[in-house]
Amino acid sequence: MNTKIYVLHFSKETSDQPMISALVRKYDVDFNILKATILQGNDGLMVLELKGHKKNVQDALSSLKSQGVTVDSISTIIRRDDALCFQCGACTGVCPTKALYLKRPEMTVLFDPDKCTGCGLCIAVCPVKAMQVDVNEDIGLLS
Repeated sequence: MNTKIYVLHFSKETSDQPMISALVRKYDVDFNILKATILQGNDGLMVLELKGHKKNVQDALSSLKSQGVTVDSISTIIRRDDALCFQCGACTGVCPTKALYLKRPEMTVLFDPDKCTGCGLCIAVCPVKAMQVDVNEDIGLLS
């Protein structure tokens, strides 16, 4: 199974189409919407995690591109600077994969990078900027 994060850019002409549900039915892929800003009649953006057999994922992405959606692949690595982190726990409340979690009863914030999908929600809520991101775009792989 192949799991990867993609950024989809929808034009105002395509933003009102139910494209993601069609991918699930036609190409047998699973998805997780990590972030989306899509308003009918406007350009839209979606950060999407796709999971499935490699050929199915590639066929699904090709289908999106044929419908006018720009697709960028993202490899994201989230890191925590332990020297900056003061264990406030704000990040644990927004982490969709539970890569950041509280160890009880100590109430220590732990980070499991293997569970992290790189959505970046923790970065936005960290008051001391202990969570950091490295982004590598693999746009050339999807041409």
